[in-house]
Amino acid sequence: MQSLLQRFLLTTSLLLGSFTTLAQPIAKDEYSVSPLLNGEHIPTITLQDMNGQSVDLAKLTVQKPTIFFFYRGGWCPFCNNQMGQLKAIEPKLIDMGFQLVGISPDTPAQLRASAAKNELKYQLLSDEKMQAAQAFGLAFYTSKQVTDTYLSRLKLDNPLWTTPEGDKRLVLPVPAIYIADTQGLIHFQYVNPNYKVRPAPKLILTAASLVGTPE
Repeated sequence: MQSLLQRFLLTTSLLLGSFTTLAQPIAKDEYSVSPLLNGEHIPTITLQDMNGQSVDLAKLTVQKPTIFFFYRGGWCPFCNNQMGQLKAIEPKLIDMGFQLVGISPDTPAQLRASAAKNELKYQLLSDEKMQAAQAFGLAFYTSKQVTDTYLSRLKLDNPLWTTPEGDKRLVLPVPAIYIADTQGLIHFQYVNPNYKVRPAPKLILTAASLVGTPE
């Protein structure tokens, strides 16, 4: 029969384990997000790859150190530019022992289109339901003006979300970079609410070299 202490420790362990999958509330705007920080762990979230197959982010990092990058979608020119920059440094990252994984609200079909257009070899994952964006604390409601502009000019078919005030808005992730080891521990993160500013490839390479890889 378990002692009270054993039961307490087991319950505490289960609760702490569940924290890694708890979703952060969607922020009111891009400047109010509460992203995961260095020293925290990659959440246990299951997304879909380009072929509709399930991929667990936490299990993915067990395979090798991982660089996750969140982007707004294949419709975003700044995101496409970043994907090209990452493509250029991917061989160096692979030599360093890392894998590169992109995450966006795009559907698997849209991911396939982006991969073909940009001739990408690294993995892209679909976060249609914004589970990863919320778990990483990156999801936010766009303003009415941005929502209306994107829907009319860019013809986005992303689903609309209801704000606490009852308004319909697009929800996007703040662009971000996360570097994690095989234990899922985050060693480096770059989160910038200004979607036009992305980290330089040299910064990502330097951060990866400082994180290092297992012997």
